[in-house]
Amino acid sequence: MTQHFIVIGNPIAHSKSPQIHQVFADQIGLDIRYQRQYCPNDAASFTAVVEAFFGGGGIGANVTVPFKQVAYDLCQERGALSEHASVAGAVNTLLVKDGVLYGDNTDGQGLVNHIVSLGWPLKNARVALIGAGGAARGVVLPLIQAGIGALTIANRTLSKADTLVAELSAASNEINQHSITTCATADLTGDFDLIINATSIGLTDATLPLADNLQAQHAYDMMYGRPLPFLQHFKERGAQASDGYGMLIGQAALSFKRWTGQAIDVTQATQALQQANLTTNK
Repeated sequence: MTQHFIVIGNPIAHSKSPQIHQVFADQIGLDIRYQRQYCPNDAASFTAVVEAFFGGGGIGANVTVPFKQVAYDLCQERGALSEHASVAGAVNTLLVKDGVLYGDNTDGQGLVNHIVSLGWPLKNARVALIGAGGAARGVVLPLIQAGIGALTIANRTLSKADTLVAELSAASNEINQHSITTCATADLTGDFDLIINATSIGLTDATLPLADNLQAQHAYDMMYGRPLPFLQHFKERGAQASDGYGMLIGQAALSFKRWTGQAIDVTQATQALQQANLTTNK
């Protein structure tokens, strides 16, 4: 029997999620139909789409811009949330669990899994995270659970970084007990094992105000699909670097596992997708 899945967004025509999940399904021999679902940008329309999809026997839905917060609110009101979704305040994966709508967030764990696959050390690592928006919010708990050491969160506006830490600490005892410092991006200095860009500046030709004495052994940018000045900056200083394409595949594989119970060989899937040149953002 064909299993049905969707990705809900606005815009959505550009999404490569159907191709990505088809590669996953082919790998394990599962018959699926995965479609893009455009939705008007309001909570009532999103709720109607979700109700119609799962009411009609749908198995799982991905949620992308601009509905991750809306999906979180819906699950908080009517269903249940995973720990990662609850802390992130956002949902990218929907399914029905124990008879109710269940929201998860696989973005942060997808990032961690990709970093691990690269062979970059996370245990006790000194990590700098640039950005204080939704992307940063979703990765703090998975990074801490991966065993990192000290974490510094930097943002152009320092108060936003402070607010993020306060909100995350209130939402998670694990985060509250961890050592987290904040600073303005331009004031971020020192030597880190890993530095992560969680801002969207890579989508423009602008650059981050990085200090001359900021060093890192490994640099990761969550963006992908185009040259990224952030990564070039650290490559020139001897760092190993990676864009976020592997994070995209990793979070999708985790969604797929939530829905089907089947683990995906992400390395194999990534190779197949790279050969198909699927490098457009989800």
